[in-house]
Amino acid sequence: MTSFGPLQVRVVDALLPLSIILGFPAVVGVTIGCFIGNLLGSPIGVVDIIGGTVANFVAASLAWGITRRRFSGSWLLAIGVEIVTVTVIVGSYLVAWAAAPGVPLWVGWLEFFGSEFVAIGVLGYPLLKAVDRAFKGKGGMMPPAGNR
Repeated sequence: MTSFGPLQVRVVDALLPLSIILGFPAVVGVTIGCFIGNLLGSPIGVVDIIGGTVANFVAASLAWGITRRRFSGSWLLAIGVEIVTVTVIVGSYLVAWAAAPGVPLWVGWLEFFGSEFVAIGVLGYPLLKAVDRAFKGKGGMMPPAGNR
């Protein structure tokens, strides 16, 4: 797996769904973590440092906001929104800055969607459920995020 480039599975993106149960502290954590990770390793530079950070902040904030409404299916909708948000933001600038000339935007989105589906959906959703179970196992104490 790689963390940079058009085909990437960023294991750290599996942490994005944690904003659903941990709230704003998780939003801040994944945002700062993305900033530091891109600052230290992105071959694209400032575009990725800013773009990736904004993408993670927006995705985690939207997911937290969706699940604060407390309706059936809110977790799955929130995760879907995270996948699409990161795909559109990061996929767009990756095509613009790193793809071969003439590559259509939708191709970049399609490639990046698969990567984000794996990171956020396949890895992140089970992590979210495991953390939720762990909190429930501690006497039912959930963090005071107000989003259950």
